[in-house]
Amino acid sequence: MNQPPSKQTTAETLQGSIERVTFHSPESGFCVLKVKVKGHKDLVTVTGSAATINPGEYIECTGNWFNDKNYGMQFKSTRLVPIQPTTLDGIEKYLGSGMVKGIGPHFARTLIKAFGDKVFDIIENDPSRLRSLPGIGSKRSEMVVQGWAEQKAVREIMVFLQSYGVGTSRAVRIYKTYGNEAVSKVSENPYRLALDIHGVGFKTADTIALKMGIPKDSILRARAGVRHALQELSAEGHCAADREKLTEKIAEILEIAESLAGEAIEREIISANVISETAPDGRELVFLVSLHRAETGCAENLQRLMNHGSEGSPPSLPWGTIDFDTAIPHVEQINNIELSTTQKQALQLALSNKAVVVTGGPGVGKTTLINSIIKIILQNKNRDQQALQLVLCAPTGRAAKRLGESTSMEAKTIHRLLEFEPKSMGFKRNRENPLLADVVVIDEASMIDVNLMHHLLKAVPDKAALIVVGDVDQLPSVGPGAVLADLIASQALPTVRLTEIFRQAASSRIIVNAHRINAGEMPIIDIPNQKNDPDLTDFYFIKGNNPQDITKKLLQVVSQRIPQRFGLDAVRDVQVLTPMNRGPLGSRSLNVELQKELNKNAGIKVERFGTSYGVGDKVLQIINNYDKEVFNGDIGTIQKVDPEESELYIDFDGRLIQYDFNELDELNLAYAASIHKSQGSEYPAVVIPLAMQHYMMLERNLLYTGVTRGKKLVVIIGQDKALEMACQNKKANLRTTTLSQRLKDLLA
Repeated sequence: MNQPPSKQTTAETLQGSIERVTFHSPESGFCVLKVKVKGHKDLVTVTGSAATINPGEYIECTGNWFNDKNYGMQFKSTRLVPIQPTTLDGIEKYLGSGMVKGIGPHFARTLIKAFGDKVFDIIENDPSRLRSLPGIGSKRSEMVVQGWAEQKAVREIMVFLQSYGVGTSRAVRIYKTYGNEAVSKVSENPYRLALDIHGVGFKTADTIALKMGIPKDSILRARAGVRHALQELSAEGHCAADREKLTEKIAEILEIAESLAGEAIEREIISANVISETAPDGRELVFLVSLHRAETGCAENLQRLMNHGSEGSPPSLPWGTIDFDTAIPHVEQINNIELSTTQKQALQLALSNKAVVVTGGPGVGKTTLINSIIKIILQNKNRDQQALQLVLCAPTGRAAKRLGESTSMEAKTIHRLLEFEPKSMGFKRNRENPLLADVVVIDEASMIDVNLMHHLLKAVPDKAALIVVGDVDQLPSVGPGAVLADLIASQALPTVRLTEIFRQAASSRIIVNAHRINAGEMPIIDIPNQKNDPDLTDFYFIKGNNPQDITKKLLQVVSQRIPQRFGLDAVRDVQVLTPMNRGPLGSRSLNVELQKELNKNAGIKVERFGTSYGVGDKVLQIINNYDKEVFNGDIGTIQKVDPEESELYIDFDGRLIQYDFNELDELNLAYAASIHKSQGSEYPAVVIPLAMQHYMMLERNLLYTGVTRGKKLVVIIGQDKALEMACQNKKANLRTTTLSQRLKDLLA
């Protein structure tokens, strides 16, 4: 067939296999595909919408031809769905695409050679014949049969969901969650998808519901909108919402009357799906049940810990009475240090109370103080010849590793400490089965959201002391709440605030400039030259005129200048941290450019969700996966891509973790990451792009957090005005939380 007609008045249907995904937006679903269509000499450019789309899939699309003035002839589809192919070539590519676990390109060729176009029927109805093929044992045969059965169920669900824009990967998750009841459950209440299925948000569920005929002004939709609005607010860090503002927000999001939104809130309160509470200022606050439980639980457990002891007497301290005149000189001697006056005062305060908060920026001696506290506690208890159980923990694997290295003791992530159980989505350690601990030290507390803190505090036994450590000036937790800030603001817990920068730390421009930024002052800037300057510093600013110029300089700095001048590895040691995910200087765009520059010889790649992954790629986990014990913010390196098994393997700090191809929506490339994702981590070198296009995100604590992630080198590349705005702009903490007030009420 020659060139297709430039105009087509009636809809046409095409079928073919996807050779290449030129573009795919996970957000909108819009995609540009190169499709091999029978009768067309050249690959056909197809545009359309699909939640997921992958090379090798066979598709059917309905639409019209369109002659784009920039890109030429395209087939613009209004309906695009994956189907089962009919040609041998199509069947081979379909089976080899990795959609059925256990079948890769090699095994797909073997199956086609053996069974031809009867292969689907044999897999489904006579799978024992698979074992007659060379190299096919019972294990692989069972894997193929199970994978095919799952795909069949998914295809049936896809027939139901295809017109609603739900793609293959989401359908797999729906099937795994609901099983054979998937269609009936979704039909009954499509809004449950937003609550139950990772990757399906309210908007997707709402689109399905509206297409199924659920009225826009139905009370079912409005009630689902209540929790959706509260979840959106919790994603911004809020634990509650003012009822009046919540009503307005629901009405705006759903485009319904405020009276209906108000009725929906009332019904959700009556049904105990959300909780209403009157704040001290008279406002009515509405909470998701889980967040209300977490805030009240944090306050009550802190009250329990601080008040534990004999009636009418001060709480008993696990380490007993300490003679500070003897203990402080002793710890100075064994650590070969000289504590400052403020550190000695902080030591006495911390060791005279059952719960204490220690806060301060980089270089002010938090680590020295914590080590001194631990040494004194252990020494004091040793004299009494009683074993003292110290437990050290942090919210992320990297933070726990750093805590362990700095104290020479074992430190665990909070999830591991509490013995998380993926199947039950709960913790083994809780109020009924508390931790075996006399002292619990929590590091990087600014990262801990209110839910996780609640679970941790529940598991701390009555007798134990609590030491909470963190930098309150860093970004608050990604999850809801402002736990560390609320603990300090409540004034219910003794707080040690370290501010003095020690002599050794003062020689670091990173530390000096971090404190300057935190004080609203411009950093002391060194402009790097092109020569091999022997007097290298650790903090640089490179001026960029616009996003394109900044990107160009960033790629050069990461791939050439830092490795050459500082001897650091561009992939392992250098981390680009950016204020945003979107835009030309967002993490997504920068990751594509950095991947091209830093991993040119990746070999076999797999493309999923609009991103290609190959051996050597640095990747970031973006959700908590408790089965794999890999958590949001963990960074790893791809070690192996296996298209035959539809798997790849990632090294996370020495642990090799296997991922199915359909699980790759849990990952992003990690050459560049948002500053928010970097909390709790440190990197040898950090490169930060700053431009006025980031103006919504240019805040002091964001830049401060980014700068304090660098251990040996920080390079800011951007516009003077953007740097100045970031240093000056300190927004008030607008998170709606009630933990501080609850602590005041309980512990005043």
